[in-house]
Amino acid sequence: MRIFACLLLVLTLYPQTTLAQQDPCQHFPAASSCQPLLPLLEQGQQQSALLKQVLAASEAYQLQILYTRIELPTADGQLPKLHYYHYRVQPEHYFYPASTVKLPLAALALQWLNEQATHGLTLDTTMLTDSQRPPQTAAHSDSSSETGLPSVGHYIQKILLVSDNDGSNRLYELMGQQYINEQLKAKGLTATIINHRLSVPFNDEDNRYFNPIRFVDAAGKTLLALPERQIAESYANPDQPKLGKAYYQRGELIAQPMDFTYKNRQSLIDFDGVVKRILMPQLFPVQQRFDISESQRQFLLRYMRMLPRQSQYPAYPESEYPDTYVKYFLKGDTQQRLPEYIHYHNKNGQAYGHVIDGAYIEDTKHGIAFFLTAILYTNANQILNDDTYETDSIGQPFLRELGSLLYQQELLRLQQARD
Repeated sequence: MRIFACLLLVLTLYPQTTLAQQDPCQHFPAASSCQPLLPLLEQGQQQSALLKQVLAASEAYQLQILYTRIELPTADGQLPKLHYYHYRVQPEHYFYPASTVKLPLAALALQWLNEQATHGLTLDTTMLTDSQRPPQTAAHSDSSSETGLPSVGHYIQKILLVSDNDGSNRLYELMGQQYINEQLKAKGLTATIINHRLSVPFNDEDNRYFNPIRFVDAAGKTLLALPERQIAESYANPDQPKLGKAYYQRGELIAQPMDFTYKNRQSLIDFDGVVKRILMPQLFPVQQRFDISESQRQFLLRYMRMLPRQSQYPAYPESEYPDTYVKYFLKGDTQQRLPEYIHYHNKNGQAYGHVIDGAYIEDTKHGIAFFLTAILYTNANQILNDDTYETDSIGQPFLRELGSLLYQQELLRLQQARD
């Protein structure tokens, strides 16, 4: 009865009529078709108990899924055909995007480098971050890099390999809120806001100050120096979203919803669009693509796909960083190695009970490729910052089951087409 009552409460907070009014198909680029995902999920012959559980209470889990089946081109110069399947995709519904915002930061950092038009400034150039005021911190070395020095490229590698927070924060400090958010808007990513560093004790005002930064060559000569910068107004969420019923702050329980007005946001459609802009930029108008070179795009793809155990600088022991450390679909929370023929390009996120992954998955053995992006919220007690989330017991396992089901559907469809 208590579970039923909780579900009734959730249904009241997230009414079905709101979902019925949404038409996400208008947001999808180069769509050959667009239809609901649920019938495809129901066709699955091996739907697990966990899949059924989450789908039955999808509003309580705030579940959103966007699956894009790909018909690869049969001739050079042709675009792939994209068949979109959507489930509860709501562009205006707020969820905390966690580390997924690191992917657009990485792409924008490469674009920013190009725009400086400074001789000798590349993704490998030493980047020295200074500290102007507390709680800012400096970064003049990086023991995990081959040179022992930080750079934009090395920060991006750590971001994509293990979702490193410090690397993301350094790129945020490099570009600043104004550049980041104006560029996102110009590229059509209008449901994304990035306005703070991650996992550090900065308030809204602190996050509007950006560290002084110097780029130096191998001889120590300064190629480019940026002073401390500041913006007067923050890029706040206009809908002033609030989550949960209570939260902990500095050890004290605050008996009210947590305010996310000054937190980052990214809609599922925008996140999926960032992944697609990197994997298949030809799907978008030129002005909506990241302005990066092909070699820079290949750099992003290399580290979006690379597994932690395959990296030498930085080096990550497989015992601590299994293949599934930041790749939740297909294998999810297990610690098995991914097959070599599975090329899994992605960016994940996990925070405040949200579990997110956005991926392009290609099976080179069977000739299968698809995009899959999903978010669910696993916080049964509705208390934030208590470290009592169901991310390991429900969130990641659900994404594993979801990805595996759709992958098996692709194998079945391929087999039927060949028979």
